[in-house]
Amino acid sequence: MVTAHISAAPGDFAPDVLMPGDPRRARRIAETILQDARLVTDVRGVEGYTGTYRGVPLSVLASGMGMPSVTIYATELFRFYGVRRIVRVGTAGGIPASVGLRDVVVATAAHTDSAMGSRRIDGVHLSHAASFDLAAAAAHAAEAGDGAGPRAHIGPVFTTDHFYLERPALFERLEAHGTLAVEMEAAGLYATAAAEGGRALAVLTVSDHVRHAEALTPAERETDFDRAVTIAATALLPETIS
Repeated sequence: MVTAHISAAPGDFAPDVLMPGDPRRARRIAETILQDARLVTDVRGVEGYTGTYRGVPLSVLASGMGMPSVTIYATELFRFYGVRRIVRVGTAGGIPASVGLRDVVVATAAHTDSAMGSRRIDGVHLSHAASFDLAAAAAHAAEAGDGAGPRAHIGPVFTTDHFYLERPALFERLEAHGTLAVEMEAAGLYATAAAEGGRALAVLTVSDHVRHAEALTPAERETDFDRAVTIAATALLPETIS
C-alpha cells in the first residue's frame, strides 16, 4: 500500500505511532529511543521509522504543521496502514504563568477556532477530546517521573490555524477557562481519530509563552523534548495502558 504521502509497505508501521511535527525531530526520536529503527517512508522528505521501545513495536512519523497536514498523515495511517494509536509529541505556547518553558502538557481536549471540524457533520460542533486511556496512561507516566525533569500539566489546549495573529484578549479568556497552551494540530488529530476509529493524544513541550517574550531556540525545539517523548512512548506500553 502506497498513499499520496506515505511510501511504506503493508506492515511497515507498528500499531502505535509517535507523531512530531518536525521531520528532523522524527529522525532524532528514532535515533534516541527506538531500538533497531529502520526507515519505512521518506516521501517529500518526511521520514518515518519503525523499531521497538522497551521491546514493543513503535513507529514515528512527522506530521508537518497545522491541522490540514496532521489530518492527512493521520488519516492515511489509520485508514491504510492499520495504525490504531497516534500520540503527537510537539511544541506549544504556554498560556497561564503556571506553565513554564520546557514544561510538558498532556492535552486532554483541544478547543479550536478552525472551521475544519464543522465540515465533518453539518450543524454539529464536534468535541475534540483525547482518548481517555491514553490520557490516563500519560498522566500516570508523568506522575511517576515527577522530580526527574520539567513539570507536567494535564488539561485542555487551544488549536489554532494562526501562528502570528496577535490576540491577547482571546488568550485571557482561554486562560480563564482553564486552557494551558496553544498549538496547531491536536484538534485535527483528535477529530481524525474519532472519524477513523483510532485513538489519539497530544503530549506537548512548552517552547514559548504568550505572556512574555521567552522562547526556545530552533535548535532547542529539536532537542529539549525528551521528557514529553518518554511520557508519550511510556503511555503506549501495554502494561501502562492496561
